[in-house]
Amino acid sequence: MMSCPFMGTKGPAPGAKSSMRYGDYLKLDAILDCQNPLSDVPDELLFIIQHQTTELWMKLLLHELTRASSMMRAGRIEHSLKALYRAQRTMDHMIHAWSVLATLTPVEFLAMRPSLGSASGHQSVQFREIEFLLGNKNIACLAEHAGDQRSLHSLQSRLFAPSLYDEVVTILASHGLDVSPERLQADPCLATQYDPSVEHAWLTVYRTPDAHWQLFELGERLVDLEDSFKNWRSRHVSTVERVIGHRPGTGGTDGVNYLRKTQETVLFPELWRLRTAL
Repeated sequence: MMSCPFMGTKGPAPGAKSSMRYGDYLKLDAILDCQNPLSDVPDELLFIIQHQTTELWMKLLLHELTRASSMMRAGRIEHSLKALYRAQRTMDHMIHAWSVLATLTPVEFLAMRPSLGSASGHQSVQFREIEFLLGNKNIACLAEHAGDQRSLHSLQSRLFAPSLYDEVVTILASHGLDVSPERLQADPCLATQYDPSVEHAWLTVYRTPDAHWQLFELGERLVDLEDSFKNWRSRHVSTVERVIGHRPGTGGTDGVNYLRKTQETVLFPELWRLRTAL
């Protein structure tokens, strides 16, 4: 029988608190006490853990995307690339997690669905923050959180702050690339819209990558991130359709049809269009 790999350890690392244990550090008592199914259906535990862990990964995603945005604002492109890479790998992990939820059959979900009431992933504040941070802003989304001041404040902060797209455009201009003044002075509360001057700037980067290597790397890292985001949306749609078909969502949305419309969102339109123009 294999021995425990932690047997024979000589105590805490230098400088560590001697009373600190694994469960204390991770606050496992609090975390593991948060799964409280409201039905007698055994499969509800999977549903709860799937969504709770997704929220934890989204917390990390927000952290890394915010860090990437701050690094760009400071002109530290190389540091933003690391944060974007970690964010993209986090998205990949979230994509794979759908395969676990997909083990939930329609019969199992319908048995527990009454316990959900009107609760829905559509109401996730963190996911809406991620969308705002990436440039997919919609002020109408704030209305759904009007009764929750903490959530409302978080979303307002993201709405009024420059998006990652805005920071990228500023970076392009700071490197001497010709971005229109109208785009540079655009209202940060508005959703990203395709701008021909931004595509022209990116075309310059992609046609002469050796002269703009960091920007070229940034462009590809942003495409990687959006590619993962698209794949996450796609897996979301297929999993929901597999489990509930075309029923309305618990939060009142049109279910699968609503989710399919969200797949039309493009976060960095110029980086996708230039591939045809090259």
